[in-house]
Amino acid sequence: MLHHASIRTQDIHRAIAFYEALGFTVHERFTAGITLACWMEGLGGRIELIQVPEPRPAADAFGDEHYTGYYHLSFDLTEVAPSLPGWLAGVRQRFAKDASAGGSLKVLLEPQQQIIGDRVYEVAFIADADGLPLEFIRVLGDVQP
Repeated sequence: MLHHASIRTQDIHRAIAFYEALGFTVHERFTAGITLACWMEGLGGRIELIQVPEPRPAADAFGDEHYTGYYHLSFDLTEVAPSLPGWLAGVRQRFAKDASAGGSLKVLLEPQQQIIGDRVYEVAFIADADGLPLEFIRVLGDVQP
């Protein structure tokens, strides 16, 4: 079982507000060496945010087709939301109302259907507070022969 995924961030307070707008809550605050960190839980998973004291811009993992390395986190919303477009519309509204979460939401890929194996999914990507890609999926059903 995966314990958590760790994300380095330029501004932990902005990142916390961003993930809170997605439905995460702070579970534990702590320090990692000389920097601030926390665990957040939500959408069926746990993330760790670590503030980087002297950050450099993140690589463009979504837009650079030659990028290698960790690509994105993926959250399964099948049990959480009846519709990915509807869920994303609600998230957009929360971001528009909450300036601390960044003010506007950067959508990298609008919801669309994708067949993976024998299943049909709804898939969308957004960028987090530091521009890192996050995927949201919902199982729509099995591929019909």
